[in-house]
Amino acid sequence: MIIVGVDGSQAGLEAVGWAAREAALREVPLTVVHAMPRWAVEAGDGRYADVAKWMRAGCATVLAAGESRAAREQPKVDVRTAALPGDPRTALIRASQEAELLVIGSHGIGGVRGLLVGSVAYGVAGHAACDVAVVRSLPSLPRGEVVVGLDGSARSRPVLDFAFAEAELRGARLRVVHAWAWPWLEGFEPADAGSEQNELHVLKEAVAGHRGRHSDVDVIEECVHGHPVEALRQAADGADLLVVGSHGHGTFTGMVLGSVSHALLHQAPCPLVVVRSEDLPTPDAAR
Repeated sequence: MIIVGVDGSQAGLEAVGWAAREAALREVPLTVVHAMPRWAVEAGDGRYADVAKWMRAGCATVLAAGESRAAREQPKVDVRTAALPGDPRTALIRASQEAELLVIGSHGIGGVRGLLVGSVAYGVAGHAACDVAVVRSLPSLPRGEVVVGLDGSARSRPVLDFAFAEAELRGARLRVVHAWAWPWLEGFEPADAGSEQNELHVLKEAVAGHRGRHSDVDVIEECVHGHPVEALRQAADGADLLVVGSHGHGTFTGMVLGSVSHALLHQAPCPLVVVRSEDLPTPDAAR
């Protein structure tokens, strides 16, 4: 099942459209959810009963709009709706335990205003029990390509698994980008031929095991000597999808998201999927 969060904004509806297409590709149901305060969900005949009733009516309207958008986008997808009690971040994290992919929009109104620069996207991507897609601007003329960032660590394996599977589902080309040796940071030596060959070997070795399982996927391997955020941002310009890991090689201990994935929440030029690392905190830890 795919879960997509809506908040009544146009960005939320764009996320629903993207999620519906993804559900169709995977042949799974889609659940459209909207978070509202727990007291409004549970209120009966108390002091604020009228306000709670008004908020529930608004929730129903938002969910109906999301359901309608999904049905228009992909009529054959099984679409459901649900109101989630609690603040958006916590509610979405809890809901993610039942999903294979959680989809959220780039920004919106109400509880998720300023999503990409606030705590919601960061917290959800860092604590969700499943992979998280953040739908930013959709390319007007997508080039039929999925871009994935590779850092050579063991955590890259599930990231590549996701990217290869997604490219195969879409019938798209896969561009694997390995950026290394940030030369303008103090302590790094200038690149030499030996270093470049070593990094190219890391890239080819990581990709080799996946080619056999996805022989129909056309793969481009790109080894870049530069900053990974800038390299991935440029590579993903016009792409259908950018895929990164939640953690990276050398991530500071205690950081929920790696610096690259965190930066790309703000800068990705296309929909971004953050693939969950197995050692991330469980959703219980985020409550």
